[in-house]
Amino acid sequence: MMQRLPRWVEWGGFLLALNAGFVNAVGVLGFRHQAVSHLTGISTFFSIEIMHGDALQVLHLLCVIVFFVAGAMLSGLVIGHEALKLGRQYHLALWLEAGLLITAILLLNQGLQSGQWLASAACGLQNAMTSTYSGAVVRTTHVSGLFTDIGIALGLSLRGQPVDQRRLLLYLLLISGFVTGGVLGAYSFVHWSFNALWLAVCHLIGLSVLYFSLRHHVQ
Repeated sequence: MMQRLPRWVEWGGFLLALNAGFVNAVGVLGFRHQAVSHLTGISTFFSIEIMHGDALQVLHLLCVIVFFVAGAMLSGLVIGHEALKLGRQYHLALWLEAGLLITAILLLNQGLQSGQWLASAACGLQNAMTSTYSGAVVRTTHVSGLFTDIGIALGLSLRGQPVDQRRLLLYLLLISGFVTGGVLGAYSFVHWSFNALWLAVCHLIGLSVLYFSLRHHVQ
């Protein structure tokens, strides 16, 4: 089934994963080593702060979690169904994500923690944009599941069972995009601090224009 899908799917995923890796690297370096593109680490920090009894940090981390979920809710509201399909309002979702990051930059440059909440919301929105297509789970803001799926595919191959080569390529492209974005994000944060996120904003706007053009060209 995946073989019939257009090639822009893989490269769109790569570019979205690159953006998430970039934002997450800035988050890790700027938010006390707290990631924003996924909630695994945040949930762990949340548990630790509950144990420490630090009410302010517990509240802050709870807001990060809630805003991530709110971003995913916003994606569901704008796009609708989670399955990837050309013609849906992805360009609008990308504009909203860019708007969240712009607001986050303005807040972070004033030293306000609420900027981290909006960065988390932007990642939640993006992660929900292309959740599934053709039976493959697609996550552009974290890679744990991707490495798991690659491991499963390798195990099936050792058993002599067929492996979907295109799905494997998709996972490798997503991981490559996330890692590449992380390198660029870390480099940019060292030089421009939170203003590095303006590069992510420009990237999202460029992607939205590209998708809008592609959608109208195909239709």
